[in-house]
Parts: sequence; C-alpha cells; structure tokens
Amino acid sequence: MYEEIGINAETEEIINKTEKEIKPIFEEIEEIAQYNSLKVINAFQKYRLSEIHFTSTTGYGYDDIGRECVESIFAKVLGGEDALVRTQIVSGTHALTVALFAFLRPNDTMLSIAGKPYDTLDTVIGIRENASSLKSFGVKYEQIDLKNNDFDTEKIVDRVSKGDIKLIHIQRSRGYALRETISIEQLKNIIQEIRKITNKAIIMIDNCYCEFVEKDTPLEIGADIIVGSLIKNLGGGIATNGGYIAGRKDLVELAGERLTSPGQGKEVGPTNGANKMFLQGLYFAPSVVASSLKTAVLASAVLEKLGYNVSPKFNSNRSDIVQTIEFGNPDDMIKYCKGIQFGSAINAHCAPEPADMPGYSDKIIMASGSFTQGSSIELSCDGPIRPPFVAFMQGGLTYEYGRIGVMRAIQEMKFEK
Repeated sequence: MYEEIGINAETEEIINKTEKEIKPIFEEIEEIAQYNSLKVINAFQKYRLSEIHFTSTTGYGYDDIGRECVESIFAKVLGGEDALVRTQIVSGTHALTVALFAFLRPNDTMLSIAGKPYDTLDTVIGIRENASSLKSFGVKYEQIDLKNNDFDTEKIVDRVSKGDIKLIHIQRSRGYALRETISIEQLKNIIQEIRKITNKAIIMIDNCYCEFVEKDTPLEIGADIIVGSLIKNLGGGIATNGGYIAGRKDLVELAGERLTSPGQGKEVGPTNGANKMFLQGLYFAPSVVASSLKTAVLASAVLEKLGYNVSPKFNSNRSDIVQTIEFGNPDDMIKYCKGIQFGSAINAHCAPEPADMPGYSDKIIMASGSFTQGSSIELSCDGPIRPPFVAFMQGGLTYEYGRIGVMRAIQEMKFEK
C-alpha cells in the first residue's frame, strides 16, 4: 500500500528505525496531552456544558447562552478572567489587529521585545506603509531583538524603566524568523522583570501555534492578554474559522468593542452554529496537538539524519508545533513541500509552486492539503523562497497521517528522479 501512494521500501525503513529511537519523547508528549485534557474536561464540567449550549443565533446574536458558555470555558482553560471567542475573527492576524487597535491610542508606544513580529503584521503596525496602520493613527512602534534566542533583559529593563510604554508585545512562535520559540519559562522570567518596574504596561502574547504544547499558559504566569487563531491548535482541526482573545476582563471588553462596536461589545455577534464546533475542537485539541508534535519530532529526527539543519532538534524541549528545516537550496525545499502535498488527503494530485501572496514580500511556497483553508493544525509546510531556504512544517491531525506526509515528502526529495 505504501507503493500505491509513491513511498518505497527505503523510505519506510528510515522511518521505522527512527521511530524506535524517539519513542521516549513520544511518551513525554502524551503525558502533557493528558494533563491538558484534564484542564479541558474540568472547564466543561465547571460550566455545566449541555446540549442547549450548542444552539445557534443569527442576526445580532443577542442572548446567546451558548456563546457565553464557550467563552467561559475558553477563559478557564487558558487561565484568564474572560475570553472573546468568535467566528467574526477571521485569522490570527485579525485577532492581533483587533487587540492592538483596542488597547492602543494616538501617541501610545508599542514595544515588541521578541524582535519583529510575523510578516502579516508589518502593514498592521506600519513597518510597511499602509493608510490603515497603527502608525497612521499616531501609534509609535519600537522593538528589541532577541539575544542568543532569549530576551535581552538589560535592554528591555532599561527601555521599560522610562515609563512611556503602553503595550509590550511578545510573539512566542518564530513566524518566518530563524529563531527558537519562546518557552513558558522564558516568558515567566521576563514578565517578572517587567513587573518589578511597572504594573501599568499591558503584556500581550501572540500565542499562535503554542497552545497545549506545554502545561502552563502565558496568563497563568503573569501575562495580561493572549491572542490566537482557532484554525491552529485550539480548534483541534474541527473549527473551520475563528479566533480568540483572552485574559484580563477589562481588556477583553475593550477587544469586544473594537470587534463589534462601542456600547455593544461582547453582547452581540451571532454564532451561526459554531458553538458545538468550537467546543468539540477544544475537546480534541490536546490530542491533536500531541499528534502534531509527534509528527514534528519524527521529521526533525529523520531530516537531521539526512544531513539537514533542523530546529528544534528532535530531543529538544518544544514550545510550539512548528518544525523548521534548513535546506540550503530552493530545489530541495520545493521538493519537500511538494511531497507534503502529495501525502495529503486533499489536492494530493496538485503540485504547489512558489507564488506571491498577500502580506508577504517574498514568493511563498505553501503545501496544505487541508479540510479548512489555511489550517495550520492540519499538516502543512511552507516558507519564503529566500536564503537559507527554510521550510516551516506544522500540524498533523493524527500522527498516522502526519507520518505518511513526512514519508512522502522524504520520498519526493531524496528518491524521486
């Protein structure tokens, strides 16, 4: 059957041998999934989740008890006072945009302390000129780059001590940057240093790709607000759209008023049948994230054996589901991405090609045979076509399907003529 989908015996042998070596790491991942599953079931039971909460509203969405239950459950799981969980949030970038415009005012200063955020925020912030950016509304932006894959504490303390920072932004995952993901322990340390100086600055975390990878959440170790997408980890591959903003109640209320309108805020917003989808996605999420992590560990171990630079290493601690592979040349990168596509359930007959995409300055190759467009919790592999030609692989709804995708990608890159 492997041969029927284009995988030969040599590729199968490499995978089987590697799996035996990484079994102890899989067991650690499963233990974290068990812990986070307890968090979810506890929240479901605390808020007495019932079938009535699956009902739907349309139009204005007044008095949606299901929506209120969903947001209470998400807040509990994430360790926040409140949460905004909506279909009207179309992406992680949109959720971040809503939050930033909700919290920042003209002449305020936003400080990013993990370097430049993800490419799609360039026009939101005004790093690239845009008539609707924060910059165009008079919001100032500064950044402090990471130092040796950790926060530059000395520079951060010095800058925050001047007292004029309204919001501190921390992107945990690497985006398309060649750096490591920010761990919960690193976050905890820098938040403690910031809080020695001020309690006024809003500490906002871009938590995309990081949910359920570790046991603690950023809110549980001192962050004010976290933001993410539901077509990534927390949607469990079931949510077909949506995003969340969770944390301090006053900040979540501001975000609600920015998403809808002042005076209405969280009280409006029809669910259109999404309540069950959001809850079922969250229910599956700890297991799905574990499958994604196992897929990433397998890819890391195999590709390092084949001579490529990978990050994280297969036996490193992980804080997100993203696996990077540095190919050093565009041909291998493109072939690997094509192999991921060829190993997918959907559009496996299609070959992805580098192309221009909205929000990016380089051509992007993007392999994603997903049930939901752009879903990053489903197996995908993408990256900008620029030196050193690094692909960013993430997702895998089940380990079994993730394993097949990695096998097909290796086959395409190493053994196809």
